[in-house]
Amino acid sequence: MSERNTVLRSLHDIGLAAWFGGSLMGAVGLNGAARDTVNEPVVASRIASAGWAAWTPVNAAAIGIHLVGGAGLLGANSARVAYQSGVGASTFAKTVLTGAALAATAYSRVLGKKIELASSSDSEDQAAAAEHPVELEKAERQLAMLQWAVPALTAGLLVLNALHGEQQRPEQQRQGMLRRAASPLAMAGGTGLAAVRRACHNGPMTSHC
Repeated sequence: MSERNTVLRSLHDIGLAAWFGGSLMGAVGLNGAARDTVNEPVVASRIASAGWAAWTPVNAAAIGIHLVGGAGLLGANSARVAYQSGVGASTFAKTVLTGAALAATAYSRVLGKKIELASSSDSEDQAAAAEHPVELEKAERQLAMLQWAVPALTAGLLVLNALHGEQQRPEQQRQGMLRRAASPLAMAGGTGLAAVRRACHNGPMTSHC
């Protein structure tokens, strides 16, 4: 069976790149341009909200393909996660960061939609905003913080992605396997880890060693 996971890695990396890059561009470029172009805060909020609304479907697709690629890579590297020292911890950290980034992205969109409705001049939007009233200035402050939190969290994912790449180096895999096999818990865990240790000593390094 091939040891390459090119399609999964492409989905994972392209999705994460779009998620990070789009959120950073929106926080820096879109929000900044709206503020600098229009002096009226309500109109500036309306322009920024329209831009974020247009980006939302693309961002959702990027997040989706990132999660698909990530799940596939996790399955393909399950043995390394279980048996290579350090990989399980970095995978757990990446899972936590991914969850936090998803939560921040989702709540940003909820706040953005409320601001979009509250700042709209359309009567139907105003009626919808009245059903879910929001303090516009407070919502804008919260949204500003969240829109910076998303690129910060996804940047953390990029750093962990780089760490995972380093952990896949043959020497890193060998050392991680040996450290795990030598740990007290592994020594008490039976022959499974011993077999992995022998395989890493005696055979060529693979994606599972």
